[in-house]
Amino acid sequence: MPHLHIEEFKEISFPARENDVVFNFVAANANHDDEKLISVSYDGDDFFLLVKVEENRSLLKSDKLTRPASIYNVHRALLAYAKLAQLDIIASNVPEQQKNIHLQEVTALKKIEYFAENFPTEKEVRIEVGFGSGRHLLHQAAENPDILFIGIEIHRPSIEQVLKQITIQELDNLLVLDYDARLFMELVPSNIVGKIYVHFPVPWDKKPHRRVISTSFIEESRRVLKVDGRLELRTDSENYYAYSYETFIAFNKTVLHINKNKDIAVTSKYEDRWRKMEKNIYDVTMINEEESAALVIDGEFNFDMLKKSYEDILALHGQTQRFDGGFIHFERAYKLENGVMMRLSMGSFDRPEHLYVLIEGTKISYYPTHPLKSKSNLLAHSFLQKVLNG
Repeated sequence: MPHLHIEEFKEISFPARENDVVFNFVAANANHDDEKLISVSYDGDDFFLLVKVEENRSLLKSDKLTRPASIYNVHRALLAYAKLAQLDIIASNVPEQQKNIHLQEVTALKKIEYFAENFPTEKEVRIEVGFGSGRHLLHQAAENPDILFIGIEIHRPSIEQVLKQITIQELDNLLVLDYDARLFMELVPSNIVGKIYVHFPVPWDKKPHRRVISTSFIEESRRVLKVDGRLELRTDSENYYAYSYETFIAFNKTVLHINKNKDIAVTSKYEDRWRKMEKNIYDVTMINEEESAALVIDGEFNFDMLKKSYEDILALHGQTQRFDGGFIHFERAYKLENGVMMRLSMGSFDRPEHLYVLIEGTKISYYPTHPLKSKSNLLAHSFLQKVLNG
């Protein structure tokens, strides 16, 4: 992750601008003096820079929660703030000049809003969850130019590697998204996906609630898949295979194909290594046989005016409140010059969304963007409205 190690953090007067980078406000952690968030707007992206005060120095980096799709925009923001505040930089991994043109001028990398506002439905869609090196995803896109591929990954070096290959291979049927695939599935229209690839997901043996394969993920997969569409799981973990099989077979009606050590057209470098180690590879393929109803999600993320005091809001820090079908956890509290801000996790238990709620005067809003429009998030929003103004 791009960052600057600096001798001492210096706060500027907000708002401020350095070239085209705008710094809107600063939010100070209400419970820990060593953390601040700086609101940034640049090239259509709104996000936070995170300040961590350490012994004898400080760290300035991007906030993971609001990190924009383009890492180039983070680079520009870090360097702009350092220049504006005249920071003394001890160490940096941020290039002064962008060396990788694929990070600066890229159209394949999309934000979640692109799909939420107007999901592409002109052609068949195939989705790969956690594409890693991208070897399989790039091969499939090159072999099937009339199909739109969507690759979902949260590991930035993997994303950058695939973006470079998209440009080199001149692929125009492949989009990349840095997002939680479990949440993404909730906005995909029904009956448009031909295949969903989940190849070698993290087993999460100690945190099974974080697994991609779950009852809710399978339900969404069945909805978005076309008739005869397929969800393909491929794993080297016998535990994950056994768990997934039991999860699939628990449905009242399902069609499964099971394979062991099946050869496929292209393999990842990790699979090549596991085969040399003579590890078993398991495939579970679910075939969808039914057409689903169209996706309809009604509701908005509007707030009423704040009725509680700022002290009441800040007192929510650390609390977890549950409702039927989900929860809200108030992770962190921040103070602004003229308001407060809360960092939340909310939604369903197995696929929560993490976000900020900004309160200025009596106005309440999500920042920098509202949550993904899903049934679970709308339920959580309705409950949050009651908590803030109950």
